[in-house]
Amino acid sequence: MEQAGTALAERITERRRGVGDPRALVGEMRRSVLLVPTAGGGLWSARSGGVRWICGFTDEAALARFALRHWPGDQAMDYAALLGARIIDEVVPSLDEPAGLAVDLATEDGSMFFPPVVGIVPDAVAVDAGVREGFGHG
Repeated sequence: MEQAGTALAERITERRRGVGDPRALVGEMRRSVLLVPTAGGGLWSARSGGVRWICGFTDEAALARFALRHWPGDQAMDYAALLGARIIDEVVPSLDEPAGLAVDLATEDGSMFFPPVVGIVPDAVAVDAGVREGFGHG
């Protein structure tokens, strides 16, 4: 599990520096096991900009940084270990609103958002699916 997360964290660092292939980053995210906090019987998420963001972490250190800032100190944090592909292909479509994946939110200069767009989430739930279908036709 740690190797997959480490590889994803390295790809995120590359992209934030403006190098690396965005498709390779998405592929690495899909292959990586992410740690997702759970609360109230479901996966913890946050809403911002009209999108529900499922929060995943590449390793326990990244999860701990998040917990220090965003989790009540007197509550234990439970989490699930999920493959990125499962989050994107199963969890995101099961939600009744635009949803994406936010990785390593509390890691300074190391976070990455995978928004609900074609090429990241299934086309049926991508917010831009209809836009791209008509692109270039006048």
